[in-house]
Amino acid sequence: MGDTTDDAVIGRTTSESTPWWPDPVLPGEGTPNIIVVLLDDTGFAHLGCYGGLIDTPNFDRLAERGLRYTNFHTTALCSPTRACLLTGRNHHSVGMRALANFDTGYPNMRGRIARSAGTMAEMLGGEGFATWAVGKWHLTPMREASAVGPFGDWPLQRGFDRYYGFMQGETDQFHPELYEDNRLVDVPRTPEDGYHVSEDLVDHAIDLVRTQHTMVPERPFFLYLAFGATHAPHQAPDDYLQKWRGRFDDGWDVCRRRVYERQLEMGIIPPGTDLSPRNPGVEAWVDLSADEQTLACRLQEAFAAMLDHTDAQLGRLLDSLDDMGIADDTIIVALSDNGASQEGRATGVLDTFRHFNGIDQPLDEAMDRLDAIGTRTSNTNYPWGWAQVGNSPGKRYKQNTHSGGVRDPLIVSWSGGIDPAVQGQIRTQFHHVIDLAPTLLDLVGVAAPEEIAGVAQQPIEGTSLAYTFEADAVDAAAVPSRKASQYFEMFGHRGIWSDGWKAVAYHPPDTALDDDVWELYNLAEDFSECHDLAEAEPERLRGMIDLFWSEAERYGVLPIMDRTGNLFAGHVTPGTPRNRDRFVYLPPTPRVPPDAAPALGSRNWEMRFEVERPTGSEGGVLLAFGTVNNGLVAFIDGGGHLVYDHNAYSNHTVVRSPQPVPAGLCVLEVHQERVRRGPGRARLYVDGVPSGAVMIPEIPTMISPVGMDLGRNPTGVAGDYEAPFEFAGRLIRVDVATSRAFRDDEEAAIELAAAEQMQ
Repeated sequence: MGDTTDDAVIGRTTSESTPWWPDPVLPGEGTPNIIVVLLDDTGFAHLGCYGGLIDTPNFDRLAERGLRYTNFHTTALCSPTRACLLTGRNHHSVGMRALANFDTGYPNMRGRIARSAGTMAEMLGGEGFATWAVGKWHLTPMREASAVGPFGDWPLQRGFDRYYGFMQGETDQFHPELYEDNRLVDVPRTPEDGYHVSEDLVDHAIDLVRTQHTMVPERPFFLYLAFGATHAPHQAPDDYLQKWRGRFDDGWDVCRRRVYERQLEMGIIPPGTDLSPRNPGVEAWVDLSADEQTLACRLQEAFAAMLDHTDAQLGRLLDSLDDMGIADDTIIVALSDNGASQEGRATGVLDTFRHFNGIDQPLDEAMDRLDAIGTRTSNTNYPWGWAQVGNSPGKRYKQNTHSGGVRDPLIVSWSGGIDPAVQGQIRTQFHHVIDLAPTLLDLVGVAAPEEIAGVAQQPIEGTSLAYTFEADAVDAAAVPSRKASQYFEMFGHRGIWSDGWKAVAYHPPDTALDDDVWELYNLAEDFSECHDLAEAEPERLRGMIDLFWSEAERYGVLPIMDRTGNLFAGHVTPGTPRNRDRFVYLPPTPRVPPDAAPALGSRNWEMRFEVERPTGSEGGVLLAFGTVNNGLVAFIDGGGHLVYDHNAYSNHTVVRSPQPVPAGLCVLEVHQERVRRGPGRARLYVDGVPSGAVMIPEIPTMISPVGMDLGRNPTGVAGDYEAPFEFAGRLIRVDVATSRAFRDDEEAAIELAAAEQMQ
């Protein structure tokens, strides 16, 4: 006979040969599916099953047929928690110290997950699971999220078979910047047609599950469903907004006390737990003016409506599992990525980019726009007082390493695998988000590979919590945690937990680390971190601080960010769009995401449009950036005039050419000059002739999570046209040139001109 290949025998003819087929790569029969449901900026006390005041019947439904964890922790920020969740390693270990938007030049902050830290999708996909990511990603350097990549850290290149969602850290819920697999795609419907991104995400998730179950039911799946909710902007359909009108009129002090009492009654927090005092900067509700209370309530109502609406979408997914008969065969893990957000500032904002630009919300403007809150024409986040309600009974918020930032809800539901005798119970063992990957691998019988795609893998750093499922222990909730210790670090805030004790330091911005004050808490007796034992237990505190520094060296935490500017330090990566000052676009061009677009907020710029305008044309958009809430747009209006509309937090500054743009070929220009923080000036040119100028009172440096479109504007930056207002002529070429700075005298001249105009 001839050659052999594996067990095949190859002869001269098939009659003399023996065929052989490799075994398919499939997990063993009965291996469960996995769904991870990740909420964003949802606090420990927001869900109804954690004592919250907002209706969450479907998260409660998961809790009833699973386990709730009340001592579960995250990293205090979104990208780092996601990196931990998907890899089972600490965020510094894998290069995601903070947001994926930044690369500081150090191994702990590359804005991407190291190849030596494989994701669960890479691990499970290699064992035959179908793998899908739906929703927020935020694990790719955002400068690489344009239509041309590079794609190495997009979901499909990190082990997922399919992806649908948004890449940025947040998005407008009615006008998201959507991606499918390795490409940008249009939003399938308009807000007027009832579009909301949470519904769209769950539609895709259900379709993926249903198609898989129909076509190849033998193959289990891993679905990573990461909602944009409840990250700002807080936006929901009108009927949900109306449902919550007046429900929080008692104010945040009364509501927080109510949540605290519910938590005690439900056993979410231990008896004797104190309710922490109001965080610094949070005023007593009774000390607010009537207008301040009205605004704060409307902002909280929008948050409640968004969480309520999100819960309903989860319900649709759970119902689909029931309809397909696979609910018992599916492990569902539901959690949040960090505590409730402090990014709404002390009084709340109607436009989230006010916070990112360091600008408070004027109360009179907010009162004029009350009815817009929560709709497509607002971009809201609530005040600190409501955020602390969501973090009850703890201190501080997202970004901080006190409990308000890092203690989060975790529900593990598996009706076919968790003994009915313990379903609905609470577990109090200390655990961290790095523990979820090893838990899920444990439950489906998959060992973390030592090598993926030829790259040796870092050890898994988490500890499986599957032992907490046991039903035969006398008191399963009292079984000690199998974790030895866990460090925390975010923006210089630090913490260390070990054997029931926690040392934590709040780091004021732009101060020296050595000036920080360490606190010490016995969490076994002080769940809410109210009783600082640093002075009473100095030796224990010193030992905890030493342990922190030891863990910091072990897990690549160093160097620690001590100054705010450290986050933005580094260089603009060669080979990506932001490395240039000149940009040439040859339409038609896909949307350009914010971090891959010219820096139209922080720099001076000149736009040049080569167009061919037919006689009688109704015009259309030339270039638009952002949404109806914050952005800028250059367009030709219905009368043929060149228009520039600068939309700063829904305050429009408009300049229009006095004469219509001529028909045929012409060159149109818009120039904008700005001071470093404050006003600016815009000028129009038609075929080189100055055609209008205007002073702009305020130019936001950061514009929007939604980027730049050429030849159309689906998000409706200006109200003078109906989106998408596609350009009726031919947009031949667009040139954008940016420059970084003025001379001091030029800035002074602009400031003076703006001041004179405002008088």
